[in-house]
Amino acid sequence: MTSANSGAAGATRTCPHCRETILESAEVCPACRHKLRFSETTSATKAPASVPLRVEGSFRNPADSGAWEYSMVLTIRNERGEEIARKLVGVGAMQPDEQRTFTLSVEMNPASAGGKRNTWH
Repeated sequence: MTSANSGAAGATRTCPHCRETILESAEVCPACRHKLRFSETTSATKAPASVPLRVEGSFRNPADSGAWEYSMVLTIRNERGEEIARKLVGVGAMQPDEQRTFTLSVEMNPASAGGKRNTWH
């Protein structure tokens, strides 16, 4: 996780709802989707975030096989290939003929200048 000074691009905080580490500038928690700030920009007129990466894939456990377990791991690397974050996102099991679909998306917004804004919490 990147550590940055409060108010700086990349500064983080904890979501009061789900306790995930999120960007300090977030108006809506990307994990639990709760609103975090009262702002005119949270209205329906706000432009959607840029999504430069979205990957979706699914797989089915063959009907003639036994149960299989899976682990979904997300790794983020910098331009030098150094690992800067690694998270176990979820684990589970699939019975024969069950299917799972996984989606990875990266949402980007311009960093907002200035300090903290008014928050609900």
